[in-house]
Amino acid sequence: MSLAAVTALDGRYSRQTAALSPYFSEFALIKYRVLVEVEWLKALAEESTLPEVRPLTPEESTFLDTLFAEFTEQEAQLVKEIERKTNHDVKAVEYYLKQCLEGTSLTDIREWIHFACTSEDINNIAHARMLKDGVEQVFLPAAEVLVKDVGELALETADVPMLARTHGQPASPTTLGKELAVFVHRWRRQLKQLQHQEYLGKMNGAVGNFNAHTVAYPNAPWTEIAERFVTGLHLTYNPLTTQIESHDYLAECFHNLIRFNNVLLDFDRDVWTYISLGYFRQKTVAGEVGSSTMPHKVNPIDFENSEANIGLSNAILDHLANKLQISRLQRDLSDSSAIRNVGAGVGHAFLAILAAHRGLNKLTVGTTALEADLQEAWEVLAEPIQTVMRKAGIANPYEQLKDLTRGAEIDEMVLREFILGLDIPEEDRIRLLAMTPAAYVGLAPALTRQLIEG
Repeated sequence: MSLAAVTALDGRYSRQTAALSPYFSEFALIKYRVLVEVEWLKALAEESTLPEVRPLTPEESTFLDTLFAEFTEQEAQLVKEIERKTNHDVKAVEYYLKQCLEGTSLTDIREWIHFACTSEDINNIAHARMLKDGVEQVFLPAAEVLVKDVGELALETADVPMLARTHGQPASPTTLGKELAVFVHRWRRQLKQLQHQEYLGKMNGAVGNFNAHTVAYPNAPWTEIAERFVTGLHLTYNPLTTQIESHDYLAECFHNLIRFNNVLLDFDRDVWTYISLGYFRQKTVAGEVGSSTMPHKVNPIDFENSEANIGLSNAILDHLANKLQISRLQRDLSDSSAIRNVGAGVGHAFLAILAAHRGLNKLTVGTTALEADLQEAWEVLAEPIQTVMRKAGIANPYEQLKDLTRGAEIDEMVLREFILGLDIPEEDRIRLLAMTPAAYVGLAPALTRQLIEG
């Protein structure tokens, strides 16, 4: 950890975000540019309609592959040295690769590196692959573990009754597990969409028309070559663009991440509230301090940390989603600077997941508080009583229970006397008399198991 880092992602939280570095750092961008340039050279060499680019031998193809596979920070520094002279980051990669080919059997075709390309041809594919790989290799696995573990806790607590609160007031009881399962269900929908996210790429020259390509090789099937190249890099081909890929898929991806974040934010705040009510208790960690002055404190800091990072992530991702879809005419450079911050948006979302998962692992069920609140909330049984009264055809059942319970202190005996005075079928009376707030949870346990277990 560098104490001189400007951002918390690369300072305080650098150990946690290290897994994202291979996909969202300056080093990653240079390395992925190398990948695109190398693969484009290989694609040209495979195209029979471009006779001046000879086919590669297996050894030459392997050598080109190693330029990406074995690319290190030392090589990236060489690229940066070239960039200091060129003042152009993509051109620096081109020159670096030409140097790599100098003196090898590929010297004769080194001028085909970056053939007919604009910088955005390289950049758009590099950024698409960086985001795709970062999301699929780091973000999704972490998110899936969180969702799985919340699901397991939901199963463990599927039968644990809990007083629900609507508008912050006592409401019909539920179970702790069912309320957790709601988040699992919501997260799964967002993850499913993210798992099927398209990442687009284009390879069509300065303004998207294959202008230079068709002058050099009028009869080459350039649209087919470009599509084959883009899809070969596991991206979806965008057939019609300006100089830049339109970035609509980026907005789709970022909005998907924001929705996942917002479900997590809802989860963080609910669990935080359950902790404050005593429905969850937190395991203590030896050596940890909860307060600088109050020795008893065990604060829900992990969920608060998660909440803070979600706010930062959403702010960045929302800005990028709105900004990157818009470009003046055929190209302006404002997207180039903005898109470098994708890693910050994903990084804060990743930190939020890790923090929430840490907090989750510290939770234990606060049975005492759960039972005490239910025992003090007999008024919630007004709902089933008036519903059975409706079934029996009794006039004004809602109003009768409203007069009895609203704003009043209700206990078991008050409800028992009321039920005994009702003109209802005996089997319904027996069922109502046997009911307690803790038993009035409907299908919550079954719903939980059905969702989690499938």
